[in-house]
Amino acid sequence: MTPVELSRTVLHAVRCAVEDGELSVTVPERVVVTEPGPGGCGDFATNVALQLARPAGQPPLRVAEILRSRLAGADGIRDVVVTGPGFLNISLESAADLVTGLVREIRDRGAAYGHGDALAGQVVVLRVPYEVRAEVVADAVVRIVATQGGRATVEHGEPVNLRPVPAPEDPAPLGPDASRWALLHPAPHDRPRITADHLVQRESNPLFRVRYAHARIRSLSRNAARLGFTAEPGPLHAEQLDRGPLHADPVDCGPFHTEPLDRGPTPTEPVHRGAPRPAPASPPPATPRTIHPPSPHPLLPPLTNHPRILAAAATHRAPDRLARHLVDVADAVLPFLPCVLPRGEEKPSAAHRARLALAEAAGTVLAGGLSLLGIDAPEHL
Repeated sequence: MTPVELSRTVLHAVRCAVEDGELSVTVPERVVVTEPGPGGCGDFATNVALQLARPAGQPPLRVAEILRSRLAGADGIRDVVVTGPGFLNISLESAADLVTGLVREIRDRGAAYGHGDALAGQVVVLRVPYEVRAEVVADAVVRIVATQGGRATVEHGEPVNLRPVPAPEDPAPLGPDASRWALLHPAPHDRPRITADHLVQRESNPLFRVRYAHARIRSLSRNAARLGFTAEPGPLHAEQLDRGPLHADPVDCGPFHTEPLDRGPTPTEPVHRGAPRPAPASPPPATPRTIHPPSPHPLLPPLTNHPRILAAAATHRAPDRLARHLVDVADAVLPFLPCVLPRGEEKPSAAHRARLALAEAAGTVLAGGLSLLGIDAPEHL
């Protein structure tokens, strides 16, 4: 969570307290969060309770307690402590905490991760024309609606309420999986491409990337078992949490090889060879320390977004949203996979178990998503 996002979270807590009648004030336009001052604690602090106390007609400590109770349960916040006359000191969940908690949730829920109740008790009637793409889209929508507690039925007749752009030709020659992907991946208003590109096992083929990522993850689990260890959620190496796995030493990833980043000149490289050495500059004036919140792991956003994507796909009858989301998950996990298992003489450690657990969580999302689209998630590819 960045300082800007935290400021919005605090502002949302103020707004909710006003709407629920706990505070009678005008909601400010913005809330300032800074480093904790002397006597403070945590990652950030704000004096918003002190600012609102007089217009609210309540003591600052009472206002701070009202806001503390609302902030303590917010996503990304680990703890909130009131200090001094009413300062709110906020501790954020670390990137390691967020990743570990997410992996545990996915492992606990399995294929049901992302299922919710957005359409609980609703019956969705789909009226489609007699056309192959409409039939395939409706079949996927029935599955996706069920993940949100609803029930969908398919009928033929007017008025039609689900009419994607028809396929230009019969997709059956592509086979069951590629033909469904060809019909489901494009948005409903886009004409699907019924070409052999969907069968090519190259990086340019989104379906291949998704299925290849799942197969690679299953292969990692099998190889880890041969090495005598299994997945266990936990913190990854700090380097990979702060900089991301793509900053590690380059590893041959087959068709997804990532080039090493340009880190600039090394300390042994002369910057201006032959140029006169500049006079020592006077020290710059002291400036406040910039707060850099921990960077999330690249897999965190797509895995966290999975429940929201499923709910949107069900609500809008749009399986294409789920298909494109699976591509995002695959593209995020593939560069990470070469870092999962021990390399060379390296022994399996807690970090390897945690990386494997994160990879398997992505595999669970990929397999569940493909199943909802009616596409096989292969163990080998």
